[in-house]
Formats: sequence, C-alpha cells, structure tokens
Amino acid sequence: MTKRFALRGRVVANGHDILDGLVVVNGAAIEYAGPAEGYGKEWPEQVERVENGFICPGFVDMHMHGIAGSDTMDGTPRALQTISRALAGYGVTSFLATTMTAPYADLEKAIRNVVEVFRKGTDGASIVGIHLEGPWINPRYKGAQKEENIVPPALEDVRRLWELADGLIKVVTIAPEQTGALEAIRWLKDQGVVVSAGHSGASFAQTESAVRSGVRHFTHCFNAMTGMHHREPGVAGAAMYHEQLSTELIADGVHVHPAVMRILYRIKSASRLVLVSDSMRAAALGEGVYDLGGQEVKVQGAEAQLADGTLAGSILTLNHAVQNMVTLSGVPLAEAVAMATETPAEILGIGGRKGRLQAGYDADLIVFGDDYQVRSTYVGGRLVYHV
Repeated sequence: MTKRFALRGRVVANGHDILDGLVVVNGAAIEYAGPAEGYGKEWPEQVERVENGFICPGFVDMHMHGIAGSDTMDGTPRALQTISRALAGYGVTSFLATTMTAPYADLEKAIRNVVEVFRKGTDGASIVGIHLEGPWINPRYKGAQKEENIVPPALEDVRRLWELADGLIKVVTIAPEQTGALEAIRWLKDQGVVVSAGHSGASFAQTESAVRSGVRHFTHCFNAMTGMHHREPGVAGAAMYHEQLSTELIADGVHVHPAVMRILYRIKSASRLVLVSDSMRAAALGEGVYDLGGQEVKVQGAEAQLADGTLAGSILTLNHAVQNMVTLSGVPLAEAVAMATETPAEILGIGGRKGRLQAGYDADLIVFGDDYQVRSTYVGGRLVYHV
C-alpha cells in the first residue's frame, strides 16, 4: 500500500516562505507543496502539524569528505553508511562522496567503494555522485592536502578514474594552471562533469583560459586560491567576475568572514552560490585530535587545524551553514535554504527531481526547529531521522 502523509506548517522552499503551508507525500514523491488553503484534494489521514519550526527541501551537500568518525577515503561500505546516516541528522538528503589528494591506488579503492554502495543504496542520505578534490592541484595552494601525492592531470589518468567511476564523477576540482590541466578540463567538460577551479595559484588571465576551456564552478571560494587584488583579481576575482558561474562557500564564519560571505552572496545571488560543508571525519564529534589523509588534525571550538595552523576542512554541518547565512550575514531564510538545496541540485544536473518541494519531485524533505536543529529527515518519503 502506498504511504501517504502530509506536513503542515511554515514551508520554506523554492524561494518562498509560506506561513501556513502544506506538503503532501505520496510514496516516494511529493504530491503537493504550497499554501494549505490551495490543496483541493482529500487530505491524508496522517497530517503532522509543525509548530515553532519549518519544513524545507532536503539539503544537497556537493562537497563533504566525512563525518561522525568516517571518511570517503576509508574506502569501506561501513564508512559510507556511517556518513549517510550521520548526514541525515543534519538535514542532508543527497551528497557527493568527496575524495582528497592521495595515491592513485587509494583513489581507485575509494571510487570502487562509492560505486558499490551507490548501487546497493544507503540507509540515510543518498549518494548522488563523487567529487574528486585532487590530486590535480597546485602544491602551493594545497591547504590540508598532502603535497607528496599531488600530480599533474595526465589525460590517461583522468580518463581511467572517470571510467572506473561508471559515470558517478560529477565534480572535479583542478588547478587550471598546472601542466596538462586545460586538456583535462576540456575532456571532462565533454563528459558532462562540472569542472571546478580550486586549490589553485592561477592568475586572472589563466583562470579566464580555464573558463573558456570548460571551468564553470569554483571550489570553496577564497580558500586555497589566489585572492582578489585590485591589480590582479586572481581566482577569487574571476569567481565573482563571472556572474553566470557558480561557486562554493564554507559558511562557518571561520573560513570566510561573515561580511565577505554577504558580499559574495550579493554578487553571485542565491542561484549561483552554493553552501557546502567540506566536513571531515571530526564533524559531529566535538573537540579532539583526528586524522585527515594521514595527517593529525586538532579540533578546537569551530576550527579544525593541522599542526602548522592550516585549516583542515571543516566541522560544519549544512543546517548551521544555513543558520550562519541568516544570522551572521543577514540573508533571507528562503534564499539561504535555496543555496543548500535548489542551487546545488541545479549545478549537479538533478534539479528536475531534487532540491525543491514540488509535485512530482523526490520526497526529500526536512523538518527544522526555530533553532535550526533537525527534527525529522525524509529521503524518498522514507523517515530516516527523527528526534
């Protein structure tokens, strides 16, 4: 029997904030989403009233390495299932399993594992692809990536990893100034991959060449890239200059100052700015010492750092990224939600079924409290998290 239920309350989705909204779920899909008074059919028997909170689409995290003690690079089904379940507790219903710079043997193991788990399905948030962050980056802008594993993007290696992933590689972060990068960018673009400039020391001119070759996205803007100067705009300047291109933002208030978060939002708008966590295995675990690609990371307060003080990914979760955009940078709630839902879904080419509360879309939705804590998470109409 098809499960049919409804959630009634404040609905924040698709750029709108409806105080008395209704979302009707029928099986794995959304039947209706909009004002409660506009629903003209027979209401489901099960209607949950949401008080002191709101309903919105499930988050899509297109750049996250790990959480709750597990990492994509662990290369095991157990690690990905742990990540999947943990993400659901923070409102994520879809994610890209993100790798990092490592020897090819380790990358291949991780990719095979993602393909296997993708085919079998996950317990919580759904894997919708792979984000390769490295090893084709600039050593000077490596961030927390291990320099000895950085290599130039030889086309045969790029092709091999893409074929191994069986079409699951959706995003590749690359430093466009590196030898062989433009050829790799053009090839990846032809395969439908979102090519993202990041961990890069490129000049503005070099970035322009990369954009002409196929770059259409920027990885964690302002971090691990040449910054904007009035005489040399760099990669960050190119990200802001090209209004039609999208860019990531780690909105924890640490990686980027809240004022700059707001400036970036005003330039890019919610339709081209995507909130990402870039979280590592320490996320959701509290302070302590953790591992990131064989490197010791100390988590204290809101920061995860290597021994030399380099920021090592983040411990951010997307519910708090949305909260920070609203409370620290003055962004309207509906637009902050869009940056974690509709915008990444569109960038990844899944905007026709995810990222919105709309009839016919996947029933991926979350219920929040006014404190931005997740109360319930549904993936394909299935309750995967509830408190």
